[in-house]
Amino acid sequence: MQYIKRIRELREDNDYTQREVAALLSVGQRTYADYEYGKTRIPLDSMIVLAKFYNVDMNYICGISNVKNSFPKK
Repeated sequence: MQYIKRIRELREDNDYTQREVAALLSVGQRTYADYEYGKTRIPLDSMIVLAKFYNVDMNYICGISNVKNSFPKK
């Protein structure tokens, strides 16, 4: 589950708290913490929101690629 490490690294690299990212996803801080610790799987729609927010593609967040490509624009 590479995404667990990636969502935490992205949050920390951008100086956001768990509470701030949780608010973005409309979940509680404890729920978001559970995502980062792998206790609860993060829903796909929340993963997409994070990819857009951090401007990285889903391949990076999921650990398929180590290259931080920008989130695709329509």
